[in-house]
Amino acid sequence: DRTQCLTRTHSGSVWRVTWAHPEFGQVLASCSFDRTAAVWEEIVGESNDKLRGQSHWVKRTTLVDSRTSVTDVKFAPKHMGLMLATCSADGIVRIYEAPDVMNLSQWSLQHEISCKLSCSCISWNPSSSRAHSPMIAVGSDDSSPNAMAKVQIFEYNENTRKYAKAETLMTVTDPVHDIAFAPNLGRSFHILAIATKDVRIFTLKPVRKELTSSGGPTKFEIHIVAQFDNHNSQVWRVSWNITGTVLASSGDDGCVRLWKANYMDNWKCTGILKGNGSPVNGSSQQGNSNPSLGSNIPSLQNSLNGSSASRKHS
Repeated sequence: DRTQCLTRTHSGSVWRVTWAHPEFGQVLASCSFDRTAAVWEEIVGESNDKLRGQSHWVKRTTLVDSRTSVTDVKFAPKHMGLMLATCSADGIVRIYEAPDVMNLSQWSLQHEISCKLSCSCISWNPSSSRAHSPMIAVGSDDSSPNAMAKVQIFEYNENTRKYAKAETLMTVTDPVHDIAFAPNLGRSFHILAIATKDVRIFTLKPVRKELTSSGGPTKFEIHIVAQFDNHNSQVWRVSWNITGTVLASSGDDGCVRLWKANYMDNWKCTGILKGNGSPVNGSSQQGNSNPSLGSNIPSLQNSLNGSSASRKHS
């Protein structure tokens, strides 16, 4: 494997990088404290180039609309086309679109969503079902006293062609560091993982349309189905496997923990990895969303099976 450096990236700390779906080529986006986001593409050197035959990365565009640090950047699900969302410390989520996927130097700003709170992280709902409108979750690490609920859900309205707030998760009042919708795979409801002072997993079940205001955003029955403080510290990242059945979380304890629901939808810790990737054997800190229910904990290897896939084949 060759390690390649992206030179002249940003003039400040780079907070996040994210891949586009491989259908659009080898494309990355990054965001930074320097108030910008950038889009990168891997190309093969032309015949008259000193890098002939070698692949290298080029910056295709810099998005400069934010006036404050850009804290997260995420490509939309592939069925929406080549779209990119950013969020910033000034509480604005911006959604861009590349009209021509063959020309990544041209991006148009399609939407600006005001969240009223400093934004720290975003996650697209990956569902491609026609029953589900495009949806994006926004987390906040705002520490001001009047900033209470830290997670908001916005949904695209086909009639107004704008994003409107659908829900606020009122029970999440601690700073949120990461947020992730699970892949849907035919479920009628959504699963959302949140990294805050602990790991939390919520279900969002759409309320029947006839029970909601006509033309308004979807309303949801929101339930917390698991909450784990096993990291004994701040949790910084949460990430789902490709099937949405295993959640990985990382925290200040230097460990990655794997969580999985059993046949009774009871979430448990199924494995712990040290920062170097080696498993923690015989750990007594096995998490359980309902400690009164016991079950055999699957092996770490079983938990990992299917939990990661090469992005070139995802």
